[in-house]
Amino acid sequence: MNILVTAKNGQVGEALQKAATRFGVNVIALSRAQLDITDAGAIRYAIEQYKPDVLINAAAYTAVDRAEEESEVAFQINCDGSEKLAKECAKKSIPLLHISTDFVFDGEKDTPYTEDDICNPLSVYGQSKRDGEIKVQSACSKHIILRTSWVFGGKQNFVVTMRRLAKERDSLNVVSDQHGGPTSASDIAECLLLIAKEVVKPDFDEWGGYNYSGQPSVSWYEFACKILENEDVSINPIPTSSYPTPAKRPANSVLNCQKILSVFGIEQPDWTKKLN
Repeated sequence: MNILVTAKNGQVGEALQKAATRFGVNVIALSRAQLDITDAGAIRYAIEQYKPDVLINAAAYTAVDRAEEESEVAFQINCDGSEKLAKECAKKSIPLLHISTDFVFDGEKDTPYTEDDICNPLSVYGQSKRDGEIKVQSACSKHIILRTSWVFGGKQNFVVTMRRLAKERDSLNVVSDQHGGPTSASDIAECLLLIAKEVVKPDFDEWGGYNYSGQPSVSWYEFACKILENEDVSINPIPTSSYPTPAKRPANSVLNCQKILSVFGIEQPDWTKKLN
């Protein structure tokens, strides 16, 4: 099976390449320079050249705070680019697996979010990703939208930042009133490859949106405590109000992952096992 992957150098893109051999698939991963998803011609050329059985869109504008000032770029990539990919996939009847985010929710709910809960993004980033979801749904009937959260596993993420700061400081203040499910990029890659093997079957018809995140759910403070449990550093819990950011974050973005379990048999992974 040939799987074309966007954002070769991103966290999930790199993880997909590493997992390919183990899953017995051929992953063709392209960088932004090789495939700009905002260029329909470039997408068309890549599809014609590599003839993928499945396309995984791991490309996204993910600078949450910077997006508040660079909204045009965020929407161009997360919304318009996603739509262009979906349209080209639809023309060739290629299944599109599209990665989305917990930031499509406002965090007001007291219990984990299901796929059917109302979206109400609080930030430009969240809105651009939600609009991208809608465009994908409209443009390509053969789509899987995978909402995930708190991704770690590459060169730049919360885990890396915490470990770096722990070496530079004696004490760290970390927000304790935002809760979610940390998810390793390697687990997301495995999830996507398992789904890819199912969606190419002639009788597959469970298209739509799915939640997928690690468990147990924690606050950023609890996440930091686990990451740094063997480090000699003091970690202090603080409220969001004490750490203002340009983009507003949902207080609760814990995802209910029962649907992906019932349809694909994919269980929520234990993120603590991926902290290496």
